[in-house]
Amino acid sequence: MNYKKIFSNQKTRFAILKFLSFIPDRIMLSIQYYIKLGRWPNLNTPKRYSEKLQVYKMKYRNPLMGKCVDKYEVREYVKDCYLEDLLNECYGVYNDAAQINFKDLPNKFVIKTTDGSGGNNVIICKDKSSLDINDSISKLNSWLNVKDINPGREWAYTQIKRSRIIVEKYIESDELLGGLIDYKFFCFNGKCDYLYVIADRVIGRIAGFGIYDRNFNKLEVTRNDENPLQRIIEKPSNFDYMLQCAEKLSEAFPHVRVDMYNVEGKIIFGELTFYDGSGYMSFTPDEFDYILGTNFQI
Repeated sequence: MNYKKIFSNQKTRFAILKFLSFIPDRIMLSIQYYIKLGRWPNLNTPKRYSEKLQVYKMKYRNPLMGKCVDKYEVREYVKDCYLEDLLNECYGVYNDAAQINFKDLPNKFVIKTTDGSGGNNVIICKDKSSLDINDSISKLNSWLNVKDINPGREWAYTQIKRSRIIVEKYIESDELLGGLIDYKFFCFNGKCDYLYVIADRVIGRIAGFGIYDRNFNKLEVTRNDENPLQRIIEKPSNFDYMLQCAEKLSEAFPHVRVDMYNVEGKIIFGELTFYDGSGYMSFTPDEFDYILGTNFQI
């Protein structure tokens, strides 16, 4: 069932979820899982990755997670892991968009809120001369500190104390070569066996989505809510080091997805994600849901 077709307006969906916030996590997550995947989850003895993510939401409480889902605070965690060289250049962090001195920014940059997720709450500026600054300030401030609900009951995001605005360097990429290719490493207790590779992305619309093993062999597996990757992606020459960095960043947690970019051999940290797709995804073949869950110990 696609509940977004029934309630197409996001504000309406959020209002309903806010009204239902009194429902215990176990019940609400089971209902959401059924609505989105057409089956009830086994939360007592979970086997699937998608089921274990629901249990992860309910039971795993590591205060470090709140720092790691904040797009500015996570930079300190990366530094603590001695991987500061992976960080993209940060031009500043602000409590109010009106504090941003746009005159001092380069012609290209990216602005986002520190608590945004799923590609939301982002402004990508490729030409400052064409940017409506007043509109951007208004839009950015409207995104601040408005999360009074947690739709997927994802505990880590409730630990972000306040929403801020971060301005970062725009990462150049070649659209003819797939654009900014995203490497998302699935790590369990500091070990990665699989990753997503995403290319040809048009934010909020479409992307090519591939699933690979740790040796960068593309698998005959698709995620049913994504478009299969058609482009052939060459293995980066420094892929082994990317893998090493991902595993280092994941050591503190039973599970985290470590996202990185690789532009002309320069590895750039993206983010840490604890609840991939909020656990509401399915694969073809279905067996892959169980395979991903094998090493997920919670």
